[in-house]
Amino acid sequence: MFACPPMWTRMLITFSMGFSSGLPLLLTGSVLQLWMRQGGVSLQDLGLLTLVGLPYTLKFFWAPLLDRFQLTTWGRRRSWLLLSQITLTLALVALSQGDPHLDAQNMALWALLIAFFSATQDIGVDAYRREHLPESELGLGSSVYVYGYRTGMLLASGGGLILAGYWSWEMAYLLMAAAMILGMLTTWLAPEPYAHVDAPKTLKQAIVQPFVSFWQLKYAGHLLLFVLLYKIGDAIAAAMTAPLYVDLGFSEVEIGTTVKLFGFWATLAGGLIGGLLMVRIGIYRGLLIFGILQMLSTAGFVYLVYQGHHLPSLAAVVALENLASGMGTAAYIAFMAALTDIRFTATQYALLSSLAGVPRVLLSAPSGYLAVAFGWEGFFICCTLIAIPGLLLLPYIKQHFLVHQTSEATHVS
Repeated sequence: MFACPPMWTRMLITFSMGFSSGLPLLLTGSVLQLWMRQGGVSLQDLGLLTLVGLPYTLKFFWAPLLDRFQLTTWGRRRSWLLLSQITLTLALVALSQGDPHLDAQNMALWALLIAFFSATQDIGVDAYRREHLPESELGLGSSVYVYGYRTGMLLASGGGLILAGYWSWEMAYLLMAAAMILGMLTTWLAPEPYAHVDAPKTLKQAIVQPFVSFWQLKYAGHLLLFVLLYKIGDAIAAAMTAPLYVDLGFSEVEIGTTVKLFGFWATLAGGLIGGLLMVRIGIYRGLLIFGILQMLSTAGFVYLVYQGHHLPSLAAVVALENLASGMGTAAYIAFMAALTDIRFTATQYALLSSLAGVPRVLLSAPSGYLAVAFGWEGFFICCTLIAIPGLLLLPYIKQHFLVHQTSEATHVS
């Protein structure tokens, strides 16, 4: 509990908080879908299960509370972080005791609570990172955070599936709950960040000012629409990839080693390549090129359907999809960062990231019905085509936003 930790300590804190943010995400997503599918849950219900991720899309509603109130003497950021981490861990333990054959509905409720506490933790982590890191370290800190986040996702997905294959789903989820101790230790040992600006004095101030500031942007509605649509095809396809792997006959270990472990490195490579390329080509061209690659990588799942249970094809499709997704995400995050007002980064970024999560949660809910209605081939063809509207907005975004925000775009790119 040091007042001014050295840079390597700040980066270690950032990595650990990223790890704690990434760990719970797939435990209520694709990992839970695999558990449920093996338990006999229908594709239609698996599609609806994506609704448990609603808190990730609605977190901007309670984000101002984390700016306004301090729960304990630990400080504004650390007190909310510790509360969310403890409740998140307990909910994971409760979910581990479920049985898809007997109480799928109760498991879905526990998953919803996990998503709520996880989204609250994300709000706190984003605010902590922004206030804890000096301006000169924000770029490096963002990369370290993403690596920590992806490491948490890797442990939850690849590690969790391998544990489930060799032992049981209950043991896998219990060990994932135990891994959250790292986040709690980090919160306990880390210093409360120095607030460079005064905290809101009233709830009205915490709620109203960030939204008023954003809506004063010219073309704010078009910007929000683009945030909603840019990764829509990628997100809806991802909602059904886990059931596809099961239906094609891949085992938990095959999925864990090929999809999760192999895909993890492809995603990291995509993020690194995307970031380096944007230094040369800028955000707009990055969004355009990487968006097209995302769309083409979704079409790769049609090829996988025809190949069936074939590990080399699975590895190739997963590598392409994760590489393109990592590149697209790098440009996407840079674009959203360019939209935020530095005075209201926490709440405005919560708004944008919540909107970005809508395709993954709300619009993915009927994905199971689409897969049943059109078959796997037709479903992934639809996911490929649905990416086009977001790409069609790009010339408008370039003309009416990036040209008028040259300084912000240059700074981020």
